[in-house]
Amino acid sequence: MKKDIHPQNYRLVAFKDMSNEDVFITKSTANTKETLEVEGVEYPLIKLEISRTSHPFYTGKAKLVDTAGRIDKFKNKYKKFDKK
Repeated sequence: MKKDIHPQNYRLVAFKDMSNEDVFITKSTANTKETLEVEGVEYPLIKLEISRTSHPFYTGKAKLVDTAGRIDKFKNKYKKFDKK
């Protein structure tokens, strides 16, 4: 294994799933300007769209996340190619 290629500045960081407000703390080197207080301790905050608590593979539920209306945009864009 190569020496001195891995970061040394690991610290505890709060990851927050924005779809269900779940928060978990783990070590990371990711940079962020936002912080979040968890149980009286302030941590750097990384926001996630999907995590282990909201991903269909882990929850066993098929859940459609379409916050920007992307599916409707796609259907409208390619409606003219519909072969009915």
